[in-house]
Amino acid sequence: MEFNEKLQLLRKQKGLTQEELAEQLFVSRTAVSKWESNRGLPNIDSLKAISKLFSITIDELLSGDEILLAAEQEKNENARSLRTILYGLFDVMNLVFFFIPLFGEQNGDFIESVSLFAMKSLESYMLVAYVVIFGITSVFGIVEILLQDCQNYFWKKNHPFFSMALTIAATLLFILSQEPYIAFFQFWLLIIKGFLYMKQP
Repeated sequence: MEFNEKLQLLRKQKGLTQEELAEQLFVSRTAVSKWESNRGLPNIDSLKAISKLFSITIDELLSGDEILLAAEQEKNENARSLRTILYGLFDVMNLVFFFIPLFGEQNGDFIESVSLFAMKSLESYMLVAYVVIFGITSVFGIVEILLQDCQNYFWKKNHPFFSMALTIAATLLFILSQEPYIAFFQFWLLIIKGFLYMKQP
């Protein structure tokens, strides 16, 4: 008997609905439904909670292959969560670009490095464009960090693309507005994000 069948049997023997079981395990009903339909295995913490609730050992719940699969799944989830935090931190890091002197300002025969808000010759529409791209990217980074454990399939699959799209937009904006230093930093952020994406299982 496989884990999903054992879980269904144990739940029904205890007279619990999927929702009631989910409440006792502090997970979503969707998670319980996924486990019972053999579309995934619980993480180690959830397995311990199931074991305790039904007074059964983890060895009795899972076969050897399922234990290996659960461990691999846990490892992948932890790696995904870490990558999401890194994406978020890189995006939130855009806040520092408001304050560090990476923008070029013509000063007589010289170009000096100044912070965004210290630029005197910057057109107002360009200032708005810079603030918008930094602001949106930073807010998205905060959302990524807050949703690091989100199990929504659309979010898990697509948030790296949204993050990279914002960085591409920022890189292009700074290249077109002839701000090479900040464009360079944005380009390297894009390379790092691409590398993280290629490393995901």
